[in-house]
Amino acid sequence: MGFLPNFRISSPLSAAIVVLGSGLSAQAADVAIKPATPAPAWIDTLTVTGAIEAGETFNPGYPSNGLNFGSLFTDKANSVLLNQALLTVQRPLDTNATGYDVGFKIQTMVGSDARYTHYLGELDYILPGRIQYDIVEAWGAVHLPWLYKGGIDVKVGQYVTLEGAEVIPAADNLLYSHSYIFNFGVPLKHTGVMTISHIDPLFDVYAGVDTGVNTSVGWPGDNNRALAFHGGVGLNLLDGNLTILATTHIGPENPDVPAVVTACECNPNRALRYLNDVTATWKATDKLTFITDLNYIHDNAFHASGYGVAQYAAYAINDWLKIVGRAEVWRDAQGFFVAAYPGNIDFVNAEHGFNYANMGDGTYYTYGIIPASAPTTYLELTAGLNITPTLPTDPALPLIKGLIVRPEVRYDASLSHTTPFDAGQKASQFTFAGDIIVKF
Repeated sequence: MGFLPNFRISSPLSAAIVVLGSGLSAQAADVAIKPATPAPAWIDTLTVTGAIEAGETFNPGYPSNGLNFGSLFTDKANSVLLNQALLTVQRPLDTNATGYDVGFKIQTMVGSDARYTHYLGELDYILPGRIQYDIVEAWGAVHLPWLYKGGIDVKVGQYVTLEGAEVIPAADNLLYSHSYIFNFGVPLKHTGVMTISHIDPLFDVYAGVDTGVNTSVGWPGDNNRALAFHGGVGLNLLDGNLTILATTHIGPENPDVPAVVTACECNPNRALRYLNDVTATWKATDKLTFITDLNYIHDNAFHASGYGVAQYAAYAINDWLKIVGRAEVWRDAQGFFVAAYPGNIDFVNAEHGFNYANMGDGTYYTYGIIPASAPTTYLELTAGLNITPTLPTDPALPLIKGLIVRPEVRYDASLSHTTPFDAGQKASQFTFAGDIIVKF
């Protein structure tokens, strides 16, 4: 036996011990030589997915200008919209990576939502109609096992903002219509570099630099000649059942054109805009989730502020039915941020500064924009359903991976005795809406 001391097997019990020990040694040897399950190859974690969303917002008031004021992506009253057809190719970073890792994401969109999501100077006039084309995201990322236990992620390219409770891909939102915060209080996309430092499982730090809100690079991709900071902190609490993300975006955002210089009596490359947001998501139970979105925005050039809160709730009745709701109050203190854009390219023109006209007497005129009638505090109450039926297994429909139907009813009102709705004629509006999302 080599290392075992010499002894005689003097009883059946001793013999059994030796036999058992030999069996355990053999079993341990088998375990030792059994190959470990290999990690999936990098290419095996690449995914290609798609989604199509179409919907309609019925406004029984039949506004004379055909617009649901206070909304952008669902702005066309009593009209069916092909909101978005998304195609996403991505290989996300491995969240459990302990060494170096590389990922990327490319997401493109065709639909009416693209009127409001363009990177300036990047295909923003290639389709000037209601249906437009947009690159939503195009970035590469690397995980670096440096400094902290969780390492650092570095993202470079074009990516969506950190801010807000709602996002561009429709299927990732609770409701069809969007909040005032999403429409007017937060940026949507950036071009630049973003870092995420995973300092602790409970604490992340975000820090990056970009060219601004919804901008790309150079003229006309960037509407001014200044960079911006984007960052914040994230908390992961209660075993992941409570997450808090507090973020800010600070930089000049007004277009550097003569009319704006005259109007603000400032240098648009130096006048800062502050966009701040705190989003808290609490999974109270397996069925009940609350989301709170706090928002504050201030523009130094025009001395304008907007601020408010949106509270969401979602309750899962069963596997295919969820009740959802949102209550929001948002104040546009100078009537500067909330507006409507009747033409298909009016919004992107406004971001470029193309629709600002200097009147020559110290004033300027903007065409293609319907502003709020006055400083206004907006109330918005929305209730709806998420219906996700189980699809039958049908060889004829192999590509369809899911279906979401989202009916909703919404009430918008001014709490400031103003009349921003129905082309400036009414203090409130009811809308009944719904969309269908098909996932591939």
